[in-house]
Formats: sequence, C-alpha cells, structure tokens
Amino acid sequence: MKIIGHRGARGLAPENTIAGLKKALEHNVDEVEFDLRVSKDGVVLLHHDRDLTDPNGKRWRIAKHDYQELLEHKADLATFSQALDTLKSSVPMYIEIKPGEPIAPITDIINGCLQQGWRKDDFRLASFSLKTLEALHSALPDISLIVNENWSGVRAGHRARKLGAMRVSMNRRWLWSGFIRAAGRGNHQLTAFTVNDPRQASRWERAGLYGVVTDYPDRFEK
Repeated sequence: MKIIGHRGARGLAPENTIAGLKKALEHNVDEVEFDLRVSKDGVVLLHHDRDLTDPNGKRWRIAKHDYQELLEHKADLATFSQALDTLKSSVPMYIEIKPGEPIAPITDIINGCLQQGWRKDDFRLASFSLKTLEALHSALPDISLIVNENWSGVRAGHRARKLGAMRVSMNRRWLWSGFIRAAGRGNHQLTAFTVNDPRQASRWERAGLYGVVTDYPDRFEK
C-alpha cells in the first residue's frame, strides 16, 4: 500500500511548505501530495485555500495579488518551482490543481521539466473538477491523472472512465471494504484521504486499497 504525504506532511510541519515536503521525505513516503494555485502575476504557488491568511487574520485572495505581495504576508509561501528543486524527482508528486485555476502556468512548468529530463512518472495530476482534469489531459496527455472525489463513487468511476484515468482518490468517510474490492475489480487504483489511523489503513489494505493520503506519514513507516 502506498503512503502519500498530505500537503507535505501537514501533521508534522506547516502544510504546503518546503519544510512540509522535506518532512514527508524524512518519513519515506511513496508519494507526496500538495496543492497548486496561481497568483495574479502567474506564479504557481503551493496553497490549499483561495485566500491566504496572514498572522493578523487578514485574508488575501491569491488570484488578485502578485507573488511578492503575498510573500510579505506569508514568509514560508512556496512556489511550485521551489518544490521541484526540493523534491528533485525523489518521489512521485501527487499534484492537486484547484478548480478554476488557470492551468497554462502549471503545464508550462511541467513541460519544461520533461524537456530537462524529468520522467512523466514523476507527476500525477489531480483535481475535483472534471473541467480541470480534461484541460490537463489535453495539455499533458502522457501524464497520469487522479480523479479526486468527496463522496460519489459512481461519479468518480464515470469520470475515470471518461478520462482514461486509472487512479481514483476518495474521501475515507464514504469508503468500506466492499466498495474497495469493487474498485479493484474495476481496475481502479483507489486511494483514500485523509487516513491517519494505521489500523484502519491495514484493514482496507487487505481489501485491496492502493494507498492512503495521510497527515502523519511517521505512523506508517515500516
């Protein structure tokens, strides 16, 4: 079963930061997951929410501000390029692109990496948005897709078949062993998010779960 660090390793270090990515690597994850958004000036950033919240609690909409301005309000705000320099093809990246984000700045960086010798298997591109996944597949047809889904296994399976995607990632709240076995029979590689209990993960692994996205990769080290 694959162990995937969630937003780096958000239970052990600040999420979507270089420190978080390094912490995930320290605990020997099989993949590292992080989120991408794009600033007003086209810089691709690691961040989950649409808004950045500064130490005073003020919110800054990422799409409406330049990177340097945002950096003044979050000193550890990381760029995609910095993440790539940190990871250096050490583990595959599970990259979630948020719905509505412009994909060209993201795909341009990935294409540049491929031209510089990175492997296509270094990247897995994920989203909850079918429109985003379709655009990513059109721009980068050789890169694997992951269909993220919060609750509907039927919708996830339909999208995976439409996109030719093998990977599906589901909210753990809606998973049970029978569903996991059925996903395997449908030739899907099913991952669950967010799983922080190794005992639960072990039960689901016996049913055929492909991987878990976890805040605490240290709990799963062999």
